Amino acid sequence: MAVEYDKAYKLLAQQEGISNSKAKELIDRGVVKVGDKKVLIARGEIRSDTKFNIKEIGKIKVIFEDKNILVVDKPAFLTADDVAKKFTGAILLNRLDKETSGVMMFAKNEEFQKKAITEFAQNRVYKEYVAIVDGKVVEEIVIDKPILTTKDRGSAKSKIDVKRGKPAKSTVYPVLVEGHKSKVKVVIESGRTHQIRVHLNSVGLPIIGDAIYGRTASNINRVLLHSKITRIFDYEFIAPEPKEFRVYDFNS
Repeated sequence: MAVEYDKAYKLLAQQEGISNSKAKELIDRGVVKVGDKKVLIARGEIRSDTKFNIKEIGKIKVIFEDKNILVVDKPAFLTADDVAKKFTGAILLNRLDKETSGVMMFAKNEEFQKKAITEFAQNRVYKEYVAIVDGKVVEEIVIDKPILTTKDRGSAKSKIDVKRGKPAKSTVYPVLVEGHKSKVKVVIESGRTHQIRVHLNSVGLPIIGDAIYGRTASNINRVLLHSKITRIFDYEFIAPEPKEFRVYDFNS
């Protein structure tokens, strides 16, 4: 009997009883897997008897709010714009990649927004991330390499470019080493698009789960990068590490 194939999003829609557009959205978000492999192309042909697994997207949690600032803990698989839509009138102050979780800040008035932009421009905002990388990190590493970002059909991609790139500095601190994988703390100055992912990959330490700049890990469903602590003015905001950072099986 011949094996039948159909587009992934159509099969997912049938399996879950949802619309084709909703099925495409789930695949584009990166939350659909077959076995231990992420489905990357919604229109890709796949066996008609395929069974999909869908990862549940976490909820947006408010960390802090006053008259000037609103701060949330962004879950993985939501874009910064997805989060912004939930808070009408709030002005986005910092962006995180879709699969990066953690501290996201919004200004609640234009006066505070202008002051915050000045702090960012003067590199006076402390930004601390945690990541799990492929490779051993046993001492502090300073990565001071300019980054150039280009956009193609709405998608941004960055690379190290000494001549045309903008200044970017990341300092990497070892936290835990197990086998050939490490948990690290990364503190950044500036904040170029995909800065930490590009910088770590440039020194042979790709982030686990980063299919764009690193190497895919079949058992990981997301880029293991989390914005943990941000300090601006007299504020300090902390987003607890998601469970995949706390109980991650380094030997898997």
